[in-house]
Amino acid sequence: MNKLFIVGLIGAVLFLTACGSDRQADPDSDQNVTINKDPFPSTYTAYPSQTTLLQNATVFDGLGGEIQNGDVLLVDGKISAIGQGLTAPDGAAIVDASGKWVTPGIIDNHSHLGVYPSPGVSAHGDGNEGSGPVTAEVWAEHGIWPQDPGFTRSLAGGITSLQILPGSANLFGGRGVILKNVPSRTVQGMKFPGAPYTLKMACGENPKRVYGYGNGTFPGGSPYSRMGNIAGYRTAWARAVEYKRTWDDYAENGGTAPSRDLQLDTLMGVLNGDILVHMHCYRADEMAQIIDISKEFGYKVSSFHHAVESYKIADKLAAEGICSSMWADWWGFKMEAYDGVRENIPMVHNAGACAIVHSDSEVGIQRLNQEAAKALADGRRAGISISKADAWQWLSANPARSLGVFDKTGSLEVGKDADVVVWSGDPFSTYTKADLVMVDGAVMFERGNPDNIPVMDFELGQPGEGDLK
Repeated sequence: MNKLFIVGLIGAVLFLTACGSDRQADPDSDQNVTINKDPFPSTYTAYPSQTTLLQNATVFDGLGGEIQNGDVLLVDGKISAIGQGLTAPDGAAIVDASGKWVTPGIIDNHSHLGVYPSPGVSAHGDGNEGSGPVTAEVWAEHGIWPQDPGFTRSLAGGITSLQILPGSANLFGGRGVILKNVPSRTVQGMKFPGAPYTLKMACGENPKRVYGYGNGTFPGGSPYSRMGNIAGYRTAWARAVEYKRTWDDYAENGGTAPSRDLQLDTLMGVLNGDILVHMHCYRADEMAQIIDISKEFGYKVSSFHHAVESYKIADKLAAEGICSSMWADWWGFKMEAYDGVRENIPMVHNAGACAIVHSDSEVGIQRLNQEAAKALADGRRAGISISKADAWQWLSANPARSLGVFDKTGSLEVGKDADVVVWSGDPFSTYTKADLVMVDGAVMFERGNPDNIPVMDFELGQPGEGDLK
């Protein structure tokens, strides 16, 4: 199937309405007031796929299991069977993967593709809403440019799903969105069906820098310090608790419907367990304080991001069931990153906590397998013995868990989405490349085959004078 996708730029005017699926009713009245939890629904449809048998590979199942001379059968976009000596159904495509590796697709749970797309010019910068420290009302998907060439370049690196987050300028940066990595005219056509929304929060130096020293205003003043950051979180959560109480009371007792507040809609979604918190946080002491705040107001942090000091409290993170989304070796570029260690990821894993390799980079996302390889090697040099099959959890199963989509993807298990990569060799080698990348069983990238290498509009350029004749 020809994959020269010309993704047209289509403008759409989308209105947040007060009607939808979350029914809030007055039992004594015919009038109902409802809040639509999904006003911008996914229109994703999997690309056409063919029944395919991948044969004779080294298979990492994404859960720590490894199969030598293993086979993976893909039927109707799902994992149908995994094992040895599988038989191909009639009409199936057979891929001889001898000498190659097969893994679940990589999931990057911290990306800014689309909201900070290439070319990296100011007109394209839509990742931070700088109007105030609390901007929980904004949604990353409303700033995503689907034509970003970064999407297809990350596809060549084995990325099959990714979370697009707002930046870290704000205490509450807004909603993140989970995408299938397929070319589409609209962001709705990329949205992972059934995936929950997320909320991006940030602690530490970034909100201090952006809103301190007289920059910005919000009710109660701007956060000049870490003390101000904490007060800002608690003030916002206290408002959200009261907002939730009014809607809960209305749902139970009726009466006059509360006034809508888009900012508090998002925070109430967190308190209701519908929206997952992903929080930029470097220092161990701040992570511990955020955990206390989450218990004070009754929500849970899904993952701390960057988290260069997670190794200091790995046991606490394991006990709380909180993931750490980390770089392999970024550290020291600012004071809160100063105490990072290269063994951070394996130390978190070794403590029984949920370790994730993330990118936060349009370049790093193209080689997350190599980032994981660096962390694995650093851990082994420190005496932490982790198998390659176990380490693959950092790239697929654990990010899927943090995003609430592990029931659908992140491992090679029967019934899950056929998000699969065939690698030219050991995926922890710097010499290895992704040969075949499949999303829901459809071939989205095939190395060396121009018909199966997507190209975005912006990469096509403008016609020359001769082309117009």
